[in-house]
Amino acid sequence: MSRLSVNINKIATLRNARGGNTPNLLKVAKDCERFGAEGITVHPRPDERHIRYADVYELKPELSTEFNIEGYPSEKFIQLVLEVQPAQVTLVPDPPGVLTSNAGWNAIEQGSFLKKTISTFKEAGIRVSIFMETDTEQIKAAADCGTDRIELYTGPYAEEFEIDPKAAIKPYQVAAEVALNLGLGLNAGHDLNMKNLAFFNQNIEGLAEVSIGHALISDALYYGLENTIQMYLNKLKK
Repeated sequence: MSRLSVNINKIATLRNARGGNTPNLLKVAKDCERFGAEGITVHPRPDERHIRYADVYELKPELSTEFNIEGYPSEKFIQLVLEVQPAQVTLVPDPPGVLTSNAGWNAIEQGSFLKKTISTFKEAGIRVSIFMETDTEQIKAAADCGTDRIELYTGPYAEEFEIDPKAAIKPYQVAAEVALNLGLGLNAGHDLNMKNLAFFNQNIEGLAEVSIGHALISDALYYGLENTIQMYLNKLKK
């Protein structure tokens, strides 16, 4: 069964909109774990518009499941991750002002940078995943960089799923097979939701983890957080 890591960025967005500490990010994270989530994901950005760097330090000692920190590997980000020591760091190629992660690494062109960065984290005992699209040559280059896992960017899948699910999943099946044959672990994330998650999970072999935030938190407004997490976990059953 694929593991569910809940991205709590949107909880921080809501908190920051009013100031103060409501909703309480730490309580929500611990509730997610209590309700069945197998990991917590955060993505601190340079402007700290949702998750703040201080949040990351506060969360780590309180969590009992896998902690995954996503972000662009700036010097400040690298220092944060090395100090916090999460179970996993997921590297994304976001420029500073981007609204959300919407592209994978070009591991062919940026291989040298990625190799150095990945080595830094692995020497510290932190599992590394890098955000990738389905281009198989890029996935091979990612493996050459020494990453432990890749996280498949599922935005295009989610968009095409509404039109033709079989066509939408095909490039991800090919990419997953290549990744697994290269010895890479396989994560996925971006725009996965209640409608498209089960189909993706059923048709991708070796899927270790999905990271879901926006859709899950939005669904929780209607169904409640505990019920929503259980609904997503049911979608991940093979």
